[in-house]
Amino acid sequence: MSGYEMIMVGTDGSESSFAAVESAARLAATCGAGLVIVCAYDPMEGSELVRAQDRLGTEAYQVVGSAPAESGLRIAADRARAQGAEQVRTTAVQGEPVAVLTRAARKHSADLLVVGNRGLRSLAGRILGSVPADIARKARLDVLIVHTT
Repeated sequence: MSGYEMIMVGTDGSESSFAAVESAARLAATCGAGLVIVCAYDPMEGSELVRAQDRLGTEAYQVVGSAPAESGLRIAADRARAQGAEQVRTTAVQGEPVAVLTRAARKHSADLLVVGNRGLRSLAGRILGSVPADIARKARLDVLIVHTT
């Protein structure tokens, strides 16, 4: 089997997701693969937005719109390049993370999808589902779940 040619990694702007980006970037550098960093976001409006921002704190970009997601993507790209990845692209896509990541993987012809393990072992993750678990079940490509928590 040859190495991966296009690696995709999801980020939500958290330190945990940046650790996944760095792992994906090291692998991309080793394989000489391209790296696509994807951030899903879901904007809200009005009082719903205010309540969500209060609860989400530093992760509020997920409900505000793409501008904060773009900022997180710039940080992620810088961290990826610092790990040796040379061909780095970023994209912010409105929608639910699992659907966004699986669609983006097809669009970018990714042959590996990397996600962090945050939420995998939580009670909420067991009851409601978690991004890494759902990606592992639904993606039609290799999935690497890296330890980031």
